[in-house]
Amino acid sequence: MSISDLFESGFKKRNQDHFAAIVRVAMSDCVINEDEKAFLDRLATRLDITELEYKQILKDYKSHPINPPMSYDRRLERLYDLARMVWADHIEGPNQHVLLERLCVGLGFNAKNVKYIADKALALAHDNLDVEEFIEEMKNMNQ
Repeated sequence: MSISDLFESGFKKRNQDHFAAIVRVAMSDCVINEDEKAFLDRLATRLDITELEYKQILKDYKSHPINPPMSYDRRLERLYDLARMVWADHIEGPNQHVLLERLCVGLGFNAKNVKYIADKALALAHDNLDVEEFIEEMKNMNQ
């Protein structure tokens, strides 16, 4: 097995674990509603999750480890992607905020701050910032 094969398989596994963690968040109320299903479908495509992998993860999402990003910057990068997807899926009103708040907790943000973090992330997604601008704004949102 070549180095590139190892890298690709590690990247693929990380994407599957990330997807499974988000499925776990969606299943926290024991049901995946239509908005969450649409979001998961879009996320699976973005993370290159095959249909078979998707079905297996939905069936056995608890078997995947929860590995939130260790670095704050990586956490913000994932939040950037998720906020943009939630915004692009046009999940309206409070459902949009509730979903992103739950995802923020899954990413490892402090539960006390997720409402504020989700509100800011959605506002920045609406402003269509690039990832660097998003990260800078999120880091400086208390100033």
